Amino acid sequence: MKELKHIFKLTIMEKKDVSLAVVFGFIAGIAGVALLASSGYLVSKAALTTQMTTLVVMAACLKLFGFVSALSRYAERLYSHRATFTMLSNLRVSFFEKLSPLAPNLFQRYRSGDLLARIVGDVESLQNFLLRVFYPPVVLAIVFSSTIFFASFFSAAIAVVLFTGFLLTVVVVPALFAWQKRKTASKTRASRAALSTEATEFLYGFRDLKIYQQLEQQEQQLHQLVDGYEKEQRNEGLWENYSQSINALAAMLISLIVLGLGAYFTAAGELEGLYLAMLVMLSLAVFENVTPMAVFPAYFEESRKAASRLDKVVEEPVQNKGEKNLQPGRIEITMKNVSYTYPQEERPALDGVSLRLPAGSKTAIVGPSGSGKSTLMQVLLHTIQADAGAVLVNGEDVHSFDQEKLWSRINAVLQENHFFFGTIRSNLAIASEEATDEQMEDVLEKVELGAFSLSMKVEEKGQNLSGGEKQRLAIARAMLKNEALWLLDEPVSSIDSMTAKAIYSCLFEQGREDTFVVISHDLTGLERMDQIIVMEQGRIVETGSYDDLMERRGYFYGLKQIEKSVFA
Repeated sequence: MKELKHIFKLTIMEKKDVSLAVVFGFIAGIAGVALLASSGYLVSKAALTTQMTTLVVMAACLKLFGFVSALSRYAERLYSHRATFTMLSNLRVSFFEKLSPLAPNLFQRYRSGDLLARIVGDVESLQNFLLRVFYPPVVLAIVFSSTIFFASFFSAAIAVVLFTGFLLTVVVVPALFAWQKRKTASKTRASRAALSTEATEFLYGFRDLKIYQQLEQQEQQLHQLVDGYEKEQRNEGLWENYSQSINALAAMLISLIVLGLGAYFTAAGELEGLYLAMLVMLSLAVFENVTPMAVFPAYFEESRKAASRLDKVVEEPVQNKGEKNLQPGRIEITMKNVSYTYPQEERPALDGVSLRLPAGSKTAIVGPSGSGKSTLMQVLLHTIQADAGAVLVNGEDVHSFDQEKLWSRINAVLQENHFFFGTIRSNLAIASEEATDEQMEDVLEKVELGAFSLSMKVEEKGQNLSGGEKQRLAIARAMLKNEALWLLDEPVSSIDSMTAKAIYSCLFEQGREDTFVVISHDLTGLERMDQIIVMEQGRIVETGSYDDLMERRGYFYGLKQIEKSVFA
């Protein structure tokens, strides 16, 4: 039950609607019991009396109970569903507030298909918590208590039988099937997660699968996952049918026992025959209300697992507690013995990295693929938390700053930049909503995208743009933001050398007083950088200006010679 603690709190927040739903649910349930019980009494009374007044009054009561039952049932549905929808809204908001600080690292722990299944499917599953898990037992307990109390005035033994039936149909049978459901539900959810993950992978990689003629093989794998998911769903359905059947059988047996005991007590003179039909009909009516408990195990386990899966997504503690704002002006960054290892990896991506990026300096970080350059960039961006060491911004620990306020001072161009469905204007406006059309057109000219109209359509993920156009549009976005710290990760890897040189000139001209950090595989044009940091296997192996590194004839010099021999 501890998994549902947070969901329970969100549900209780709507205490007015929940309370009204319980009240009207009780009225509807007890009115239904009264309707059948009074009909049984009316049948017996009509056989034993000729007084029309009594019969007319009883007939009027029947109509009244039927009207109250229908009206109360409508009100119960209204308030219970309103509370459910409000709870779901609060859940989505609460979950998003916990999820958003973790977003940069989320895809390191979860594949996109599995994450989507949790965020959408599991949240939707919890709509049944109030309607199928929390609410029915409460209403049933009140209805049964009232019914058993009423029956006790006529026969204590029959009241005990009704109480035994209550325990059997509302507690024992649902508990047994809930225990069984716990074993089967985990298999169903695992099958659904695997299917969602592979279906997403299939859609993302459809073009490559088609090119390499592996589409049929992947389709067969998806069909196997679909068959496995359907099999687990059928097993779930069978157990739900068993639960409903056994609950219905138990209710019917209790009603038969009530009939047998009532007949015995009537024959023995311990119960007036006038009330026999009433008690039997009362038993049948009250056990009609236990129908929701037949599906209780399924919805309870579904809600419990859904809440557990959602909690697992956001269980990682958010380390950033800072509230400081980075003051306007130049920015200096210092890293001291920073180490970081990706989850489930043994080799550290960063191993004891120490460096200083003076305010207003231009630094290039170079090295072979896999040397830790991009990981270093993520630590600088504060999108991942270093396992050890310290990162200082203007002499203060990076954790003392509010993460979003820190990002607001950074112009970032990453290896993969997202572009939203819309226009060139809307994608540039992300960097600065106050930017005018003239300013947007100016930065497009600087990155040699002057031919682009601001109203030009951009498809989802920028699919109608080439790799070089995406990079230049990302650079234009950063130039439009125009803050004091530039973090550029392979910003011109898909751009020809002449255009790249022109863009760098515009960048350095615009940010003459700014701090630049450029990650690059291309070793040309590094003469203009104030310092070059050379990385290998997560460590810094050399640091210095271009001339210093060339004079040392060390690692950087070797890389430069290899480059010359390749492109000679």
